[in-house]
Amino acid sequence: MLVTVVLLAGVFAGVTGVTIGLLTLRAARGSVEECLDALARKSATDGSVDNKAIRDVAVYRYDALEEMSGRMSFSVALIDGFGDGIVLTSINGRTETRTYVRAVRGGKGMQPLAPEEEQAVRAARLGIGPEVEPHRARH
Repeated sequence: MLVTVVLLAGVFAGVTGVTIGLLTLRAARGSVEECLDALARKSATDGSVDNKAIRDVAVYRYDALEEMSGRMSFSVALIDGFGDGIVLTSINGRTETRTYVRAVRGGKGMQPLAPEEEQAVRAARLGIGPEVEPHRARH
């Protein structure tokens, strides 16, 4: 009997916690949307800054393949004032080049980003500058 009561209390507490968390997340998302709308309205009325224009750019160069050295592969993040934009990645080998583009919304990839792409987005958002030094190479 006591085990059943404790079990039911635990389930109730867990469901309550998840419900509160979901409601809080929903409220936070609503607040973010309100802030973005307010920023867009302010920019439109005073005309000082266009937050939808690309303003943050960073290039992250690295050695993506063992056969190539000299940091010939790169990821370029092009981000606007809202953290939206793209990451353009070029993986360069001796005989071929592959190019990818991924969308970014609010500073996060709409698809999973490679670590190098995340580094480029992070550097652009922080305003580190056009070229970022690599912290490690991918093999």
